[in-house]
Amino acid sequence: MATSRSAKKRILVNEKKRALNAAKRSALKTAIKRFEFSLENSPAEAPSHLRTAIKALDQAAAKGIIHKNAAARKKSRLTKRLNAV
Repeated sequence: MATSRSAKKRILVNEKKRALNAAKRSALKTAIKRFEFSLENSPAEAPSHLRTAIKALDQAAAKGIIHKNAAARKKSRLTKRLNAV
């Protein structure tokens, strides 16, 4: 257990950041799943869902939630899936 004041504060701050990052990661996964669902069920809406997913990926990469190359790879794969339909 932490004893100094600064160590106690770091524990609190790290817990808050962990919760925020988990929420952002979950929202990112939801955006990707929403695109995949629309791709199968209503392809006309898929491009707008793709834009939302790409924006979420870019924001997550900018904040360091996922690596920038991982974001680029996911965007590429999602775009390929849209173009294949």
